[in-house]
Amino acid sequence: MLKKLVFLFALTFAPALSAETTMGDDGLHKTEWMRDTFRDMAEDLEEATAEGKRFAVIFEQRGCIYCTKMHEEVFPDPEVMAMIEDNYFVVQMNLFGDVEVTDFDGEVLSEKEMASKWGIVFTPTIMFFDDKLPTEGTTAARAAVTTMPGAFGKFTTLNMFQWVLEKGYEGDEHFQKYHARIIEERHNN
Repeated sequence: MLKKLVFLFALTFAPALSAETTMGDDGLHKTEWMRDTFRDMAEDLEEATAEGKRFAVIFEQRGCIYCTKMHEEVFPDPEVMAMIEDNYFVVQMNLFGDVEVTDFDGEVLSEKEMASKWGIVFTPTIMFFDDKLPTEGTTAARAAVTTMPGAFGKFTTLNMFQWVLEKGYEGDEHFQKYHARIIEERHNN
């Protein structure tokens, strides 16, 4: 009986304990899978590629209720967390932050200036990039293979990360059709 109770406790609380999110001094949620880098986008992309991972940048802001939803309900899910930890190199940016960053083109600016330059107007926004540096003159918005603007549920988030991992953007199956197909396959199994 005791073993059964311990097992049930582990099933109930282990995901929450292993996916601990803290609040940083900047008021943003911090997770173990976020990379603390010098925020040089070209170097971060090269490091991600060297690790065999996909590069993503997530923009968040202090007090963002949608960011909180993602950090409390979606990112801690064991499937979502494993997907991100195993396959992605994620750098967090503060929509209104003053930390110095270096854009792909070498321009040094603050997080908030880069967010403006990249056209970010909503949080959370996750931008996914290919494994090659953008060609000269290409904006980050054009270099991103796709952008996930907003808070979504577990399966939309998981499917987006999987679609990017599979390079679905190179094929002819739009993400929405991919997502619908995966939901249908899960429903039928």
